[in-house]
Amino acid sequence: MTNGRAGDAGLNAIERRAAYSLSGLFSLRMLGLFLILPVFALYAEGLPEVTPLLVGLAIGIYGLTQAVLQIPFGMLSDRIGRKPVLIGGLLIFALGSAVAASSETIYGIIFGRALQGSGAIAAVIMAMAADLSREQRRLRMMAIIGISIGVAFAVALILGPILNSWIGVPGIFWLTAALALGGIGIVVFVVPTPKQSHFHRDAEAVPGQFGKVLSDPELLRLDFGILTLHMALTAMFLAYPLALRDLGLVSDAHWQVYLPVMLLSMAAMVPFVIIAEGRRRMRPVFVGAIAALGLAALALYGFSHTLVGMVAALFVFFTAFNLLEATLPSLIAKVAPGERKGTAMGVYSSSQFIGAFLGGALGGWFHTSYGNQGVFLLCAGMALVWLLSAWGMSNPSYLSNYLLPVGKLDEADVGSLAAKLMAIDGVADAVIIAEDRVAYLKVDLMVVDREALDGYAVQG
Repeated sequence: MTNGRAGDAGLNAIERRAAYSLSGLFSLRMLGLFLILPVFALYAEGLPEVTPLLVGLAIGIYGLTQAVLQIPFGMLSDRIGRKPVLIGGLLIFALGSAVAASSETIYGIIFGRALQGSGAIAAVIMAMAADLSREQRRLRMMAIIGISIGVAFAVALILGPILNSWIGVPGIFWLTAALALGGIGIVVFVVPTPKQSHFHRDAEAVPGQFGKVLSDPELLRLDFGILTLHMALTAMFLAYPLALRDLGLVSDAHWQVYLPVMLLSMAAMVPFVIIAEGRRRMRPVFVGAIAALGLAALALYGFSHTLVGMVAALFVFFTAFNLLEATLPSLIAKVAPGERKGTAMGVYSSSQFIGAFLGGALGGWFHTSYGNQGVFLLCAGMALVWLLSAWGMSNPSYLSNYLLPVGKLDEADVGSLAAKLMAIDGVADAVIIAEDRVAYLKVDLMVVDREALDGYAVQG
């Protein structure tokens, strides 16, 4: 079925409604977390007893609580339902926003930010998306949600300085509380209610698989990558707004830097994504992006005395950042076996949030001792370590996950069907979990005959 839309082609009405409502929900929450990123370091200078380390903790502490709680929240939603956990998480997020908004000390803001992260609903949203999508359309729905997250981050960097000039940082926190409450309205009135919620091993973590996922060197290399990327991002924003201010650009005008940088960097990364995926040059593009990230951080250090240099370096930084942010999940999906993809993505997501926390803590510590330039050198050093780690990565297989509903099968039929699926050109691996009634396939999308695959699909 085709509806004429490029982004949601093949989705039915319920799937489209779910994709866009869940994307909106995720975006509201990400806006709430990131709106303060470009302005908080400047605001915090006026707080009593503040130190750079405490500023870093205030910015990054949400990552620690998010990393600890997101997988348990997903498991809880399997037991008591998705919507109650989503509503509870948004209420916790709103409470944390209110605590931060009403706090006049850095310690109160740190506590509020920790509460914000405790509303850890990312895994629940992905599980809800799986509940509301057919197996063959699930990747498309997840892609729509992923795009919305990137857009929300870019919008937050631009809106943060503008909103700061209108309502200040406390006002931004109150706004994020309102956004969270608005998100509850989306959950109740807009997000479809699934006919049934059940476990999806392609979208949720399986506790029994953590050992295999955490012992896979290629997956660990990618987990370290996303941790390092968000370490560098969080640390960089402890110094960059201050550096712009020191160059004479008032905080209310910082959006004039972020707007063109974000738009141009998002456009600049597109050709590299096409080369990496379409022309199957993933490894050189990926390693090159890490090198560019490190060089951009060095340029921030070397050109911190000139506005033009700082803007140019930020453009390179975000071109590399956006490219890596887009390719890392693709690499996880390529490397992880289909039946362990949910667990691999859960560990990957937790690594990302831990990176945000470590970036705040380490960035604050370096800022205390070495100032803005010390933070930029820290970011460059992080990128160098990552580059050394990524240099030994294997060429990816360029295989994609493909889910096929196969209905109820006897154990004796599982092997027979797996052999038939493996005989189709382009199918590299087929694992059928009888209790899930799903075949988890690894396929080459440029070769595989999807009609032949779908001929084995059993809906319901």
